[in-house]
Formats: sequence, C-alpha cells, structure tokens
Amino acid sequence: MTGLVITGLGCAPIYPSVIHSTPAHFGADKSQAVIGVQMASAYVGTCLMPPVFGFLANHIGAFLYPVFLLAILVLMAVMHEKLLSRVREDAHD
Repeated sequence: MTGLVITGLGCAPIYPSVIHSTPAHFGADKSQAVIGVQMASAYVGTCLMPPVFGFLANHIGAFLYPVFLLAILVLMAVMHEKLLSRVREDAHD
C-alpha cells in the first residue's frame, strides 16, 4: 500500500507539467486545442485503465500489476521522446 501511495504522489505532478509545457511543444496558437485533447485522453484513460486491469487480473492474475504499470510507463516515455524529436526537427526547419 505504501508503494502505491508513493508512486501516486510521485506521478501526481506529471499531468500539470504536461499541460504547462504544451505551448512550448506545440505553439501558443495550437495549445488550446492540444490541451483539450490531452484532457480528454486523461479522462478516457482514467475511465478505461482500471477496468482493463481488472479484466486482466480476473483472467490472469493481479501479479501483473507491476508489469501493467511498467508497460504504461514505457509507452509514455517512448511517446514523450517522439514528441521531443519532432519538436527538435521543427525547430531546425
């Protein structure tokens, strides 16, 4: 339980940080639309990920929780790196 609380507190600043950095990554003119997509995606993820893991836990086992979290973390890191590489490419053009 303590590990989950610490993980949750450690991840808590990610969402506001992503929203705050949106104008720098996408430009001020597009930031309002992108923030809307980010917020919608966050809400969809909040609604879908617990049932998805619940389904996996019921059919395979709850021991998959660390693997599930790691897969989401890796996906998030890969997507962030893709974003940064595109921002760097656009800055050089």
